[in-house]
Amino acid sequence: MAFTLSGLLDCFGKRGKKKGRQGGMVPAPAVLPDDVIVYAVGDIHGHSALLRRLLDRIVDHAATFGQGRRAVLVFLGDYVDRGPDSRGAVDLVMNPPPGFTVRALMGNHEQAMLDFIDDPEKGQHWIRWSPATLASYGLEGEGPLAVDAGARRLLRDRLVAALPSGHLDFYRGLETMVEYGGYAFVHAGVRPGVPLAAQTAEDLIWIREPFLDWPAPFEKVIVHGHSITGTPVIRRNRIGIDTGAYSSGILTALALCGDGMGLIQVGKRGR
Repeated sequence: MAFTLSGLLDCFGKRGKKKGRQGGMVPAPAVLPDDVIVYAVGDIHGHSALLRRLLDRIVDHAATFGQGRRAVLVFLGDYVDRGPDSRGAVDLVMNPPPGFTVRALMGNHEQAMLDFIDDPEKGQHWIRWSPATLASYGLEGEGPLAVDAGARRLLRDRLVAALPSGHLDFYRGLETMVEYGGYAFVHAGVRPGVPLAAQTAEDLIWIREPFLDWPAPFEKVIVHGHSITGTPVIRRNRIGIDTGAYSSGILTALALCGDGMGLIQVGKRGR
């Protein structure tokens, strides 16, 4: 199954209905129930300004194509690190536009952050990713100073104290998989040959190969982020929408409705 990027980006530009699909949508590799429209949002990495623009686009889109359907935002994880405003990105995810249900997934960067909070020694690997996130919580420059066990514990304590109300509960409450119709939404991917119900959190949050090159169908079409590509990857068994917002400046959402799909992008080349 192959689609041109321009065709997918334009697929919501027409109105009307067409054999169960929204007018102008391209055929999707799976089907959603008729009562729901789902928007999956790729890795944000602290780019709250891009996310705000994308949500505005999604709200406009849902007003036209989501009438009579429950509108669901599935965030695929990696809200923090690398970009300038992790705190602001999390605030936007926690406070969605009116009328939208949010399902927020755990990314490997949130898991690494929680590992550090739970045990600054075992989780010290997060420190190399932490500067931008720490700065967004008012702890600019403190990560590189955590060079010994005592400094790491102090940094952890200062970070927890700096988190606004609800943020730590948000991180701890993130899901590892969400399913709607013929789709399963995860951060990274799934382990081939393992039933969805038996997947480990580690694989759902961290895996790349052998998932990315697996040619055979999974139980459901897997929608994921985590692995950056210049343009979204649309295959019969998976759809990858991490277009590297922190490096490319492009944030991507996948819209799914009935047996159709399309892309909404904002950023340097975003439409």
